[in-house]
Amino acid sequence: MPGSLPYFLAMTMVATAATAQVHLPSPGLPALPLQTLQQTLPQTLNQAQSLDALSGLRRLEISRLIRANRKLVDTDPDGEPVVRNEILGLSPSNDAMGKALSLGFTVDREQTIDAMNVRLVVFKGPQGMSTKKALRTLREADPGGSYDYNHIYMRGGAQSGDSRNTAAAQDAPPTVPAAPDTRSHVRMGLLDTGVDVTHPVFHESIVHLWGCDNHPVPAAHGTAVASLLIGHSEVFHGVRPDAELYAADVYCGRATGGAVDALVSAFGWLVQEKVPVINVSLVGPKNTMLERVINSLIASGYIIVAAVGNDGPAAPPLYPASYPHVVGVTAVDAHRHAIVEAAHGPQVMFASPGADLAAAAGDHAYAEVRGTSFAAPFVTALLASGMKAPDSASAAAAIDALAKTAIDLGLPGRDLTYGFGLVGADYRIDPAPLIHR
Repeated sequence: MPGSLPYFLAMTMVATAATAQVHLPSPGLPALPLQTLQQTLPQTLNQAQSLDALSGLRRLEISRLIRANRKLVDTDPDGEPVVRNEILGLSPSNDAMGKALSLGFTVDREQTIDAMNVRLVVFKGPQGMSTKKALRTLREADPGGSYDYNHIYMRGGAQSGDSRNTAAAQDAPPTVPAAPDTRSHVRMGLLDTGVDVTHPVFHESIVHLWGCDNHPVPAAHGTAVASLLIGHSEVFHGVRPDAELYAADVYCGRATGGAVDALVSAFGWLVQEKVPVINVSLVGPKNTMLERVINSLIASGYIIVAAVGNDGPAAPPLYPASYPHVVGVTAVDAHRHAIVEAAHGPQVMFASPGADLAAAAGDHAYAEVRGTSFAAPFVTALLASGMKAPDSASAAAAIDALAKTAIDLGLPGRDLTYGFGLVGADYRIDPAPLIHR
């Protein structure tokens, strides 16, 4: 039966998935813009070119980001986006700091998170030095230190182009939080883009916002994910409308939004607030600093839930979902089939609705959404129901309990496509009644 093994034991028993290089669509395929690919995705899944296009979709978005922001965005040797001319140092010694300064580096900013025993320093390389050479120089100057790029993490999902809903677009009443005695005291964290708290779906919600110097920058992705966590209206409901949401905007509309130092700072805020379960519907490469922070959080009893990504079943693993003991979530459609673009591998722990699904959108409307980004919040909300505070024993028990309720799909037991199986299926909202096509 799925979930019959304790979670941490089961983690060691899943075989490592085969991987292949992510590639852009073949030269003979039409060069479709990112928005066109996203909006026509459901209609093109049966075409021979579709999986190639899907596996290259994030790469195409990276390419667009770099072309539009060459002065701000660079790439690492694997082509992953990084903040140009910035190198992260993890708790460098005074001697290492002195060496860096003597080599022409400057300290642009730094942050200390005492609860995680983390001091993160952002170095700027000398003028004219490439980002790749800057990292190599610091590592050679301090072989025992820990340095990495300031990687930029991307959102992992798409919304349909037509999100009009005449009922939802009406003027909304003022936000009035529910009375304290009606709340469940369930608390969830979210690292994403900004959330549009003026959307009718949040009128009875308690949302604590963080980031952007207290100047909110609402965006579609974070708003959609938040609605699946806590949203509620006459026509829509998330999994836990009675919960409090702590939403950190790690993008703020910037070209370098989603960088590691912003994620680390947001995690620091959630640790300060002791929010036990945190949703991260973002994907990117392995990063030394992010891994250290997430390992520290999990060791302290926090649950990190992350989307496994949409680069395709044969793509290399994406992070943070692929870090040890992170709860990786894949997406299924209304027929309980894994969406073809979802990643496969030992990082997949649960499957949840991530296609044929409605979520909050701009203009106080709703949209059809697709991607592992939108599957993760189902699992986050279900796990948060069993977590009052960060605690390792409670975290393991919550994950084991959810695994025991999972509907086994695919191969018997835990597998590389569906993990322990499907959870949260009853919370999927059919987009058809909400969206005028």
